[in-house]
Amino acid sequence: MFEGLRDRLSGIFKDIRSRGVLGDKEVDAALREIRLALLEADVNFKVAKDFIAKIRADLIGVAQAAYIDPSQQVVKAVQASLVELMGARGASLERAASGTTVVMFVGLQGSGKTTSAGKLALRLKKQGLRILLVPADVARPAAILQLKRLAEQTETDAFDSEGMSDPVAIVEAALNRAKSEHYDYCIVDTAGRMHVDDALMHELRRMKTAASPHEILLVADAMTGQEAVNLGEAFGEAVGLTGVVLTKMDGDARGGAAVSLRAVTGVPIKLVGVGEKLDALEEFHPERMASRILGMGDVLSLIEKAEAAFEPEAAQAMAANLQKGAFTLEMLRDQMKQMSKMGSMSDVLSMVPGLGAKLKGAEVDEREVTRTVAIIDSMTQEERLRPAIIKGSRRKRIAAGSGTEVMHVNRVLKQFTQMQKMMRGFSKGGKKRNQMKLMQQMLNQ
Repeated sequence: MFEGLRDRLSGIFKDIRSRGVLGDKEVDAALREIRLALLEADVNFKVAKDFIAKIRADLIGVAQAAYIDPSQQVVKAVQASLVELMGARGASLERAASGTTVVMFVGLQGSGKTTSAGKLALRLKKQGLRILLVPADVARPAAILQLKRLAEQTETDAFDSEGMSDPVAIVEAALNRAKSEHYDYCIVDTAGRMHVDDALMHELRRMKTAASPHEILLVADAMTGQEAVNLGEAFGEAVGLTGVVLTKMDGDARGGAAVSLRAVTGVPIKLVGVGEKLDALEEFHPERMASRILGMGDVLSLIEKAEAAFEPEAAQAMAANLQKGAFTLEMLRDQMKQMSKMGSMSDVLSMVPGLGAKLKGAEVDEREVTRTVAIIDSMTQEERLRPAIIKGSRRKRIAAGSGTEVMHVNRVLKQFTQMQKMMRGFSKGGKKRNQMKLMQQMLNQ
């Protein structure tokens, strides 16, 4: 996410730092490079132009403060402008003061509307809310079946539109059911359509009139860059938007859509899809995204992921054992399983301030977590508690049982021994820097 833009900006800041001063000449040179970096990231031309003008204004009057690291002056100005550009603070989904809240997804075919509807249903279900999914995409029969399956997977309800061909009638009937059965949210999945198709856009406006939605969210593929911005502008003019859901953010190395959308469309990015799994939908936080673009990590998102992944009881039990200096292979296995719920290791690493940049280019083998768990599962209870007894023949048996090689078993045991020493250091009041070493060790298993 944002890899190309982040790398370019990091290089620019490094060059400024090497100069040691920040005069008018240095400011102009830096701003030219930042502008090029934004355009290469597919940021809207006018947005990039206004962005540079804002930073220039912010740097006037402080450019001669050579006693301050010049690169930090520029970073501060860029970060503040990025946050302002993307929306100062995150925008949450609207919630009706009473009754059912209606959310309608619109966008092109293939942008991820149906999947996003399922992801949002799961997110709201976890908050203890009742959800009704409405399959109003009659143009693609598979969409109705897909939404029903998503309802089953998320343990929410789907409106039965079997035999109905008019999406407006489907919306009206579904909304009647949602209100009579006191659903908290009614999520409407509409057919994909081009904004230049007058007939389909008219149909969408009729659906809007029938549903009176509290939210009309454009679902756009982040990887289409400037095209996503153009769609936001077109759909906004045609039906009115309250927000945007950017999908495939995890695969977008440029970030132009995320940076440009709010400035061009006037509506905020509310949610971002960051993976294929149903729980890979997050709120969009401008200040956190700005930090990630600048290579400063995203500690708050990392904490939220950890809180969602680690069960409180298990975390408390782990903490109690660590205070006693106890750390076993079973504890390592359980922790690895919990960490895998946080997403890809590459994504987790990018959220750790300073760590993502230092490990850039290093291979993060996502299979290592699965391999480590399989190796520990292939051990006997006694071997997990007393790894010192695992000698040659036992290592061969464990490798065969886990479908790995002896070298993999040796690596897991070596890494476990190193981590066990650090854990014992914690129980004796180890220093804080060991905590970062431990995180790096566990993320790179």
